[in-house]
Amino acid sequence: MLAVHKAVFPVAGIDTRFLPATKASPKEMLPVIDKPLIQYAVEEAVAAGITELIFITGRGKRVIEDHFDKSYEVEHVLRARGLQNLAELVQSIKPPNVNCIYVRQAEPLGLGHAVLCAQKLIGDDPFAVVLADDLLEGQPPVLEQMVHIFSHYDSSVIGVEEFEADGACAHGVVGGRHWDERVINVSSIVEKPAPEKAPSCFGVAGRYVLMPAVFDHLRAQRPGPHGEIELTPAIHSMLEEEQVLAYEFIGKRYDCGTKLGYLQATVDFALRHNEVHDAFGAWLRKRVDGETAAPGTTH
Repeated sequence: MLAVHKAVFPVAGIDTRFLPATKASPKEMLPVIDKPLIQYAVEEAVAAGITELIFITGRGKRVIEDHFDKSYEVEHVLRARGLQNLAELVQSIKPPNVNCIYVRQAEPLGLGHAVLCAQKLIGDDPFAVVLADDLLEGQPPVLEQMVHIFSHYDSSVIGVEEFEADGACAHGVVGGRHWDERVINVSSIVEKPAPEKAPSCFGVAGRYVLMPAVFDHLRAQRPGPHGEIELTPAIHSMLEEEQVLAYEFIGKRYDCGTKLGYLQATVDFALRHNEVHDAFGAWLRKRVDGETAAPGTTH
């Protein structure tokens, strides 16, 4: 049985949708309440048994390295002030059995190119790819669910969710037939098709567990008009040689690469946060009541 211990986090991209917030700070460091998106992604990977975290970084992304590095100064100040719990919280961001490796991508030339940057570190091992701006919440964690499916079938697995018919243009979309309630034997995968050309209503949700053969297909791919190498065509090419599965995960996806998805995640997580859920919930209900009250009503 193959085990998955390595994960690739492509974090080199330049995000324009959150400017000016992302001018000097990576989108992966945008906080949802009190943790940045990249930390949620790392925690999901660690829960799935990942012990080697490979970050594909670029210019302006050094703060991600700092976040997972030890901070002697912060820990010292917290302990000196008697804030032992906070010091331990900061120290626990990266578990001691987990290694972080950083690879510089000179130019953001597509998701497939970012994955290729990790090839020497992956070698012949299966590995996960985790896109941090897709915040996935599930019990057990979504990547853990996918690793279980991978271990059962010894096949690459793509995390998917069902979407509305007009949402195809925002996803990579898989086609195929169901083997059981949540596992699809993939026969095709298309990047952001027009709704009328989508092979199904199952879109990729930013999580992959891949066999290392994908690297051969990435290298054989002809770059796009701007030099990009994408992951979706490489996976489609893999289908000629080996089985690829899609898994309809149990959980919820927040597309934090969009303002709406990010705000939805912030509200939902705040309503469950142990420090603020009561006060925030009361404030939110008051806001909703105020908006639905008749004009001229006094509160």
